Amino acid sequence: MPAGYVQLDAIDLALAALLILINGALSLTFHLGLERTLLIATVRMVVQLALIGLVLTFIFAQTSPLWTLALALVMIGFAGREVLARQTRRFRGWLAYGLGTGTLLLVGMLSVIYGVGLVIGPEPWTSPRFILPVLGMILGNTLTGISLGLETLTTTAVRERAGIEAQIALGANRAEALSGTVRQALKTGMMPIINAMAASGIVALPGMMTGQIIAGVDPLDATQYQILIMFLIAGATALGTFLAVLGGARLLTDERHRLRLDRLQKTGS
Repeated sequence: MPAGYVQLDAIDLALAALLILINGALSLTFHLGLERTLLIATVRMVVQLALIGLVLTFIFAQTSPLWTLALALVMIGFAGREVLARQTRRFRGWLAYGLGTGTLLLVGMLSVIYGVGLVIGPEPWTSPRFILPVLGMILGNTLTGISLGLETLTTTAVRERAGIEAQIALGANRAEALSGTVRQALKTGMMPIINAMAASGIVALPGMMTGQIIAGVDPLDATQYQILIMFLIAGATALGTFLAVLGGARLLTDERHRLRLDRLQKTGS
């Protein structure tokens, strides 16, 4: 253990869990009906984190690129599922899952290869201790950008259907007709990471930096790693949102430049 590191036990976690009662009390007081959702989310969070802790302990001990790749693919698969779950209107069939997951796979792998393999450069660069945490942070933020971008794209296309089809009828191609919708979707998808970058350091200490400081790492070293991660997340979010939104805009139209809202379905339908 690093010098000054304080290890937590079950009692410490139980004391921290008492704070969740505040959420429950607010829900009961104002009749929000969130008690069941809160309980499920709390249990799910604890179980998931405990399981991933055990899995990471095993994989770190193996130091096998194959085990690292396997867990990375599982993480990407679940991230794609989260993108799908956050859509009010999503594409029908395999397109709904494939668009988000395929984008996350490409962006996640490129970011890890660039950030870990080229910039950080550990020996070996395939070390799971570097790849998996970096990939997790990139996926967690990029899926937010992608889901917001696609949500804005589809909801705006439905709302502005008459205007988009009018432009097409007047001779605009599908790219021109959807240009305003695409710009709004890209802006919405990129806004969270821009806000996070603007607030980092003054309003908030980001999670990776805080964790390293608590673990005993020099604050300046922790700051450098956090800056690197924020740059990686920003680049991955921008690229991921761009690819997903343009792919979604392509799927919303066909080769005859017609708006194809019939390819969408409401969640649960």
